[in-house]
Amino acid sequence: MSTRFFGDTAVLLGRSLRHITRSLDTIITTTIMPIAFMLLFVYVFGGAISTGSDAYVNYLLPGILIITIATGVSYTAFRLFLDMQSGIFERFQSMPIARSSVLWAHVLTSLVANLISIVVVVGVALLMGFRSGAGAAEWLAVAGILILFTLALTWIAVIAGLSAKSADGASAFSYPLVFLPFISSAFVPTDTMPGPVRAFAENQPVTSIVDAIRDLLAQRPVGSDIWVALAWCVGILVVAYLFAMAAYRRKIS
Repeated sequence: MSTRFFGDTAVLLGRSLRHITRSLDTIITTTIMPIAFMLLFVYVFGGAISTGSDAYVNYLLPGILIITIATGVSYTAFRLFLDMQSGIFERFQSMPIARSSVLWAHVLTSLVANLISIVVVVGVALLMGFRSGAGAAEWLAVAGILILFTLALTWIAVIAGLSAKSADGASAFSYPLVFLPFISSAFVPTDTMPGPVRAFAENQPVTSIVDAIRDLLAQRPVGSDIWVALAWCVGILVVAYLFAMAAYRRKIS
């Protein structure tokens, strides 16, 4: 059974990746907004924001990476919705394939596309002056956090793609996710915020994830932030996966 699952997922993943390569504009679109935010905040607002960092782009980049992922997963919901509407799911169900492999192919496609977008954004950040003395271990830890976060948000996107009534509705779920980093430590330190806003910012997942990535890249002691970040990522991933599979079973029953 497991062998069939992996084989079926690999075949369907190839199908989804071919769609990506034929429409590279989706990856370009995914990177435009985060890069625009990075340019705006570094070159327009950066001089007025005090973060205690040598270069504001170093402080800003972790939050921009989160926005990149939040933007990218909207396309997963959109593509999944289109597959549902085209009847391709019904055709897959009539074939001897593992049922969950259809969803996992979309999820893994999202992971690949988002990793490409992240590499592009980091490349632009390097041109803007981003520098990090982090070693291989720190970069691997950053990659691990970003992969977990991408998987968590992608499974939320699966729920949206399965439940939406329109293509616009399928991708609109990502708007709050894109907005969330603005009420966190992604752009400014939380201690500059008024009381209620600060309380929310310090106790939502983006802040711990951003702080952990920022400390890793700056080679500072990470402390408990990395464990809080991992707990958020794993918790969201497990809950979203369970709800997505329940929604999928209702759709195909």
